[in-house]
Amino acid sequence: MKGIAKLGLVLAIFAAAACASLAVVYAITKPQIEAQDQIALTASLKEIFPEAVNFEDVTDKIASKDPNIKFLNAVLVKSENAPIGVAVKAAGPSYGGQATLLVGITLQRSIAGVRVLELKDTPGLGANANNPGYFVKKAEKVTFPGQFTGKYLTDAFAVKEDVIAITASTITSKSLTKIIKTAGDSAAEWLETVTADTSAETTGGK
Repeated sequence: MKGIAKLGLVLAIFAAAACASLAVVYAITKPQIEAQDQIALTASLKEIFPEAVNFEDVTDKIASKDPNIKFLNAVLVKSENAPIGVAVKAAGPSYGGQATLLVGITLQRSIAGVRVLELKDTPGLGANANNPGYFVKKAEKVTFPGQFTGKYLTDAFAVKEDVIAITASTITSKSLTKIIKTAGDSAAEWLETVTADTSAETTGGK
């Protein structure tokens, strides 16, 4: 019994030491990972809004109206001091698990661009949504997320109607389209209040 107790104590000590080591490694690497994520996010924002100069965090001001789709970040994009759009980092369910997209919306209620940040769907099928070499419009070399650029939020956003589906991946296509539309609608609704406030300031509230 004493031998078993001693062995248990030794294992507990090793487990505690391992946990402590992991905690130290996490504490060291977490800021580096967050910094890299921020660099990647900024690069994606500049791709969607090339004229962007300033980015203002507005995450707490834009809420998803779909309980299954979460907004992880929201950024008001400005050229000098004038708003030009909003970008929403949104996550929702897809065929292989959670998918995360960055969706840009213009002041004109159209999609400025979409970037697929995370997707766990089937390689060669749903994962083609994040494949820069897979085109839903081959002649024009338009990717699945690329087809949304310039699309107005008043459109139906219906897969196999005004949205071209990824071959043999209807679930993925519908899931990602839903994330894009949900993010777009919420951002556009909030943008209306921003542009209204800006217009009031310009005219002196008249």
